[in-house]
Amino acid sequence: MSLRLCLLACLVAAACASKSELKPTNWLSANELETTPSLNDVSFQRLESMPLQKGAQLVEKMYHIAQINNELTPSFVPSASNIPVRIIKSNGDRVDAKLSNYVEKAFAQPGFGQDEVTIVLTGLPQTTPTIKKAMQKLEQAYLQRYNLQEQQKHALHQQHKSTEYESTSSEETADEWKNAQTISGDLIIIDLGNTLTTFQRYALLDVPATGAMVGHTLIELTNKGVPQEIIHLIGQGISAHVAGAAGQEYTGHTGHKLRRITGLDPSKMLAKRRDYLVGLSRGDADFVDVIHTSSLGMGTSMRCGDVDFYPNGPSQGTPGSENVIEAVVRATRYFAESVRPGCERNFPAVAAKSLKQYKQNDGFGKRAYMGIDVDYDLQGDYMLEVNAKSPFGKRAPAQKQISYHGQRHEI
Repeated sequence: MSLRLCLLACLVAAACASKSELKPTNWLSANELETTPSLNDVSFQRLESMPLQKGAQLVEKMYHIAQINNELTPSFVPSASNIPVRIIKSNGDRVDAKLSNYVEKAFAQPGFGQDEVTIVLTGLPQTTPTIKKAMQKLEQAYLQRYNLQEQQKHALHQQHKSTEYESTSSEETADEWKNAQTISGDLIIIDLGNTLTTFQRYALLDVPATGAMVGHTLIELTNKGVPQEIIHLIGQGISAHVAGAAGQEYTGHTGHKLRRITGLDPSKMLAKRRDYLVGLSRGDADFVDVIHTSSLGMGTSMRCGDVDFYPNGPSQGTPGSENVIEAVVRATRYFAESVRPGCERNFPAVAAKSLKQYKQNDGFGKRAYMGIDVDYDLQGDYMLEVNAKSPFGKRAPAQKQISYHGQRHEI
């Protein structure tokens, strides 16, 4: 046999060995494979009823089987006329619309688009108290942010009435916001999660096609006069990837980038097309920041942005999360806390490769802040610690904020 034929035979043998190593039976027992439920058998309610570790292991198992077999093809694209949209005004009034007509309804509101425009893409159906509460906190936080003058008047009134009163959460009663700077803007909730009524729809969501629909509405917004520099697109879970696809679609048609996209615990993607790169990534906007709270559960541990924050390091869920659903929406809760006036710097973080390195004060670079007040020039992975209950941020004293790892930095 010639040398060429020998080399060819070796390459074929190596390729066959490589393929056999990828078989699910090589890393999962036959019993485990048989007991892994189908997409039809999984529900968000079931995942929420499981302990965190068990639910995370189930999602990991389904994800790896899907990647090895490559049998799941994205097939669900919700109709634009079926995706609910809420336009929330600073006084709390709401205007209901659909993805197909929300731009027209938004511009019918006085003063729309003159200041900051925040667009939130939900990624989970609000069918459980945990998911509902996270979105309520985010909406309430933006109402405070965009109606700050009224909040300051209310604070003065409360001070006259009494210096002692019962508070429900320090997320809502931090003193700093009383003297915070007034910011105005518009909040739009694109409730994509409302269409993900089953886990199967969630898993089979066609991210590029859905993102393209959202992207075209952003093009319509800017064509009508909203500068892309004031648009902040936020995506939750699977919708973080939809936000990325929307940003790509926007850039492809306009030649410009959105100013900022924020990913709140971007999910694992069970269904992908072969040889097609998809998912939130740096470059989808001028600045992409990401908060990972279930990177070893329903979320992904892959870097998705210019800067990726890992509260308590890569894990199945952050402290206090009892199941994978709660772990996902912790990112929403953290971001909501940072949006509240005066709480913008509740989450000091440090560039580090691991939580251990962070705890040993062996990180590098200046202190940064996860959330609404993040610096747009940040890059890399950042670690921080969080509390198990609200308030979640471990806000450091001012003295420590300007001095870290023996170096002084300007805040």
